Amino acid sequence: MKTSDFYYELPKELIAQTPLKDRSASRLMVLDKESGAVEHKHFTDIVDLLNEGDALILNDTKVLPARLYGVKEDTGGTIEFLLLHRKGIDVWEVILRPGRRAKPGARFVFGNGELKAEILETLNEGNRLVKFTYDGVFEEVLDRLGEMPVPPYITEKLRDKNRYQTVYAKHPGSAAAPTAGLHFTPELLEKIKDKGVNIGFLTLHVGLGTFRPVKAEDISEHKMHSEFYILPQGTAELVNKTKAAGKRVISVGTTATRVLETAGADGLPLKEQTGWTNIFIYPGRKFNVIDALITNFHLPESTLIMLVSALAGRENVLNAYNEAVKERYRFFSFGDAMFIK
Repeated sequence: MKTSDFYYELPKELIAQTPLKDRSASRLMVLDKESGAVEHKHFTDIVDLLNEGDALILNDTKVLPARLYGVKEDTGGTIEFLLLHRKGIDVWEVILRPGRRAKPGARFVFGNGELKAEILETLNEGNRLVKFTYDGVFEEVLDRLGEMPVPPYITEKLRDKNRYQTVYAKHPGSAAAPTAGLHFTPELLEKIKDKGVNIGFLTLHVGLGTFRPVKAEDISEHKMHSEFYILPQGTAELVNKTKAAGKRVISVGTTATRVLETAGADGLPLKEQTGWTNIFIYPGRKFNVIDALITNFHLPESTLIMLVSALAGRENVLNAYNEAVKERYRFFSFGDAMFIK
């Protein structure tokens, strides 16, 4: 199967640049994965599409304001740091722009000097290993000085950091948001609970690899990035109980899907676990855990559109996407949603 098999035409003006004032005011396309039939609804209708006894599984990762702008200590030249992964106490793997100024031993200052960094090592792909020094709590310093690392297709400045954060975000560590969850409000989650739907949480820290293009012509040759995940015992038990009762496990987002299908790669029951996953889900792969998916609209030729095509069929997905373009849906991170049932 070729990467080009997952291409569709998207007018640039349909890429949502800003979040809606009301999180749950987005549109919702409902796609029947068996028939390919499409319905047009609003996201608040999701309550009616969930059934008593279903399990809704959400990713509670929290996005770090991981983009920092500083100056080189000796020259005053400006540089951008993008934090990727914590590698130790105050040691991070980062992307630097421009990178040529950042050789091992180089020092940088951020803000009024409350945060400093020293380059320890140059890594593969040009990333750097960096040691930070500061007074106080690192996350608080980062919250004051950092900006949200919104995707490259969003060119407008984000005015409110919290809008690139789900309302249930809990565990800091992501470089990108699990955007399917951005549509939920506390009130909507309460309505879902009141209907008898069980809600479970897991954590997958989303990396920037989620935006990495598939360069291989044959998709099976694409090397997937790894991301750290935690599947708690309570969520594993909820999934097992739901499946045993013949009810649906509904994943919110491709990130939660990757955790569940990693944990269930050898079948059920699921067990509490922590680790790194580089699972690549594309058409032909069997789903052992999820029955339905709430997701956003994804980039052409991306691993994410390949994942949803594995669940609903490539032709069904591309037909639905073309319908979404025709109906002027808003695409990508701040865009509208899809429910694959």
